[in-house]
Amino acid sequence: MARPVAEEDVEGGEKPLDPEAEKVRRKLVRFMGINLGLLFVAVMVVIAALVYKMSKTPGTAPAPVADVQVPAGAALSGDIVLPVGAKVISQSLSGSQLSIDAELADGSRAIFLYDIAERRVIGQFAIRSK
Repeated sequence: MARPVAEEDVEGGEKPLDPEAEKVRRKLVRFMGINLGLLFVAVMVVIAALVYKMSKTPGTAPAPVADVQVPAGAALSGDIVLPVGAKVISQSLSGSQLSIDAELADGSRAIFLYDIAERRVIGQFAIRSK
């Protein structure tokens, strides 16, 4: 027995929705479009904030040795004043800061921190045993 061919099968498409269902579908499509647009704008704002934050340079960072202005062909020079009778045991350079391990006149030891960019002693630490 042959099955009757439905109108839907012949046209290859679906039957049209009733007018009320079509209104609801259009509202949902519009709602989805608006929400996707808002989501896209929010993502762009976050990306712009990240780019702004990454491009902002800190203003109070210590100047590295490379930023110390030295005339071309001249060597950087200056005086580091330590207490009378102090002997330098060792030194270490990190960026624009110099750490000097010194033995003082009374036999005790201390570490002096010197900032090359500012050309001054910025710290002194006594080394004591308990």
